[in-house]
Amino acid sequence: MIYIMSVSIFDLLNRFEGRLSDFAATEVLFRKGDPVEHLFLVLRGEVRLARFLENGDEIVLQRAGPDNVLAEASLFSQHYHCDAICHQDAQVKRIRKYDVESHLSQNNQMAVSLATHLAREVQATRLRAEILRLRTVAERLDAWIAWHDDVLPEKGTWRMIALEIGVSPEALYRELARRR
Repeated sequence: MIYIMSVSIFDLLNRFEGRLSDFAATEVLFRKGDPVEHLFLVLRGEVRLARFLENGDEIVLQRAGPDNVLAEASLFSQHYHCDAICHQDAQVKRIRKYDVESHLSQNNQMAVSLATHLAREVQATRLRAEILRLRTVAERLDAWIAWHDDVLPEKGTWRMIALEIGVSPEALYRELARRR
C-alpha cells in the first residue's frame, strides 16, 4: 500500500498559475447559470455562495474566508448553481478549470486531496442539516458549540452564526444573553 501524505487542496491549487483579482464588498464573482470556467481561491476577505428566495431572503450555502476554495464542487458542473457575492472586500485567485481537470487526471496526490476535502465538506454539510433540524434556538446553539469544540462564539460573529444555524440574529442574541 502506498502512503500519500495529505496535503490541503487549497495548497495544491494555490500552486497553479492564476489571476489575482480584488473585489469590494457586495461585488459578484459569478451568478447562478454562468458557465464554470474557473475555480476560486479566497486569499483575503470573505465570499459567500448564496441563493435568494422569491421574498428576498438569502440562503447561505458556503462562507469562504482566507485559505478556502470557493464552490469547489463546481469543478464537476457545467454551470454554477448559485451566486458568489463578496461579503467583505476580498482578494481571490482564479484558476482555469481546464488546468485543474487536466492535472487531476494525472496526479494521484491531488485526486486524493480533493476527495478528502470533499468528504469533509459532506460531513460538515450533514452536521449543518442536523443542526437545522433541531427545533429550538437553544438546541441549535448547543449543537453549533459542540461542533466548535465547546467554544462560545465571539460577539463579532453572532450574526453569521445566526445565518448558519437558521435563526434570526435577535433570537440568537436573546439566547446568548440568557446564558450569561
